[in-house]
Amino acid sequence: MWEKATHPAPAAPPRRSFALTGRSVAIDPRHNAVRPDLADVRLAEYVFAPHYAAPMPCVVTRTVVLHAESSPESEALVELQPGETFECLEVLREVAWGVSPDRRLSGYVDRDALDQIT
Repeated sequence: MWEKATHPAPAAPPRRSFALTGRSVAIDPRHNAVRPDLADVRLAEYVFAPHYAAPMPCVVTRTVVLHAESSPESEALVELQPGETFECLEVLREVAWGVSPDRRLSGYVDRDALDQIT
């Protein structure tokens, strides 16, 4: 049975509505964090997605391969080095999906190779 919360829930941030204006533009998912189910909220004015995520800044803690897909057998895009920034948009069991702003590439990395920046 669920217990009733004793602390008031934090106020939700004010919602900003988004609208696509003008012609659609072709966005390369290798360089922009967009998938059919999820997109970087910074792309909301350019692409439609069922869900948007705000990037969570992380730092790469060890050399790790940025993959095009969640499978480790998928195409390797680049190796990220310790100390590089990775903007995480989704964390799955073993991988994280997001953007390497330094490399301007989006993809999947081992989640164990990331530390959240506080």
